[in-house]
Amino acid sequence: MSRTENSHPRIGLALSGGAARGIAHVGVLRALTEHNIPIDCIGGTSAGALVGAAFASGMTVADLKELGHSLRWRNFGRLTVSRRGIQSSERMEEFLRARLPLKRFEDLRIPFAAVATDLHSGEAVVMRDRGDLAFAVRASCAIPGWYVPVTDAQGRELVDGGLVAVVPVKVTRELGAEIVIAVDVNSEGAKFLGTPQSIIGIILQSMMVVQRMVSAPQVREADLAIRPRVGHIRWDEMSRAAELLAAGYEAGVAAIPAIRSLLAAATNGKPLADATEIHSSTEQPE
Repeated sequence: MSRTENSHPRIGLALSGGAARGIAHVGVLRALTEHNIPIDCIGGTSAGALVGAAFASGMTVADLKELGHSLRWRNFGRLTVSRRGIQSSERMEEFLRARLPLKRFEDLRIPFAAVATDLHSGEAVVMRDRGDLAFAVRASCAIPGWYVPVTDAQGRELVDGGLVAVVPVKVTRELGAEIVIAVDVNSEGAKFLGTPQSIIGIILQSMMVVQRMVSAPQVREADLAIRPRVGHIRWDEMSRAAELLAAGYEAGVAAIPAIRSLLAAATNGKPLADATEIHSSTEQPE
């Protein structure tokens, strides 16, 4: 996508999946907006799709913080008699549609894409440009085994996008981003966690093991990687929103000098350096 001589290089955020840890994305958004870093497009997977869609549709950071504090798993699913999942995620779609300021891709103030996985082909399904926003987020978040797969208008059965693009850098660049900032909330894996004690804990931890294996090459395609220190928080612990928000904010603030350097280099036509990693300074348990 072309830009005028006086405009800034287009910045895109690639927001990773990560279940409850995705609340840390809101802290990163707070840091970027407070420091006047422009956000021109967003690609999101799973939890990153939820946060990205909400921001792109016009929710403020304050709105997102309030949402993060209020989220519980019961907002997203209800038990089902289906043999294909423990819960139906129809409730997630209803929850989002009631809260998103804008409901369709074509109306968004910031270009946005959500990534899901075609259960049968194993290919990425990128939803952007047109269509229902809440449905796209629901499909991107359809954790296999926990939620029943979601069927789209083409008859494809869709599950969580983290199976193929847990950090959707390529998708974000395809939206027109000249500088892609990846926000990866899974970089520490289960480093500080014990054995999961619930079905959803086992499913989530298994998903994250797979996602962590595929995320590294995806993150390397970004120009900057922000990795909030959230390895001490389980992927199902939505009640720890305050810690997740703080870790995301710290990592976002730490990234500001590097982002400004990238902007300056791109504005002056200089090649961008290899991807830089930014972590938050939150101390973790030994």
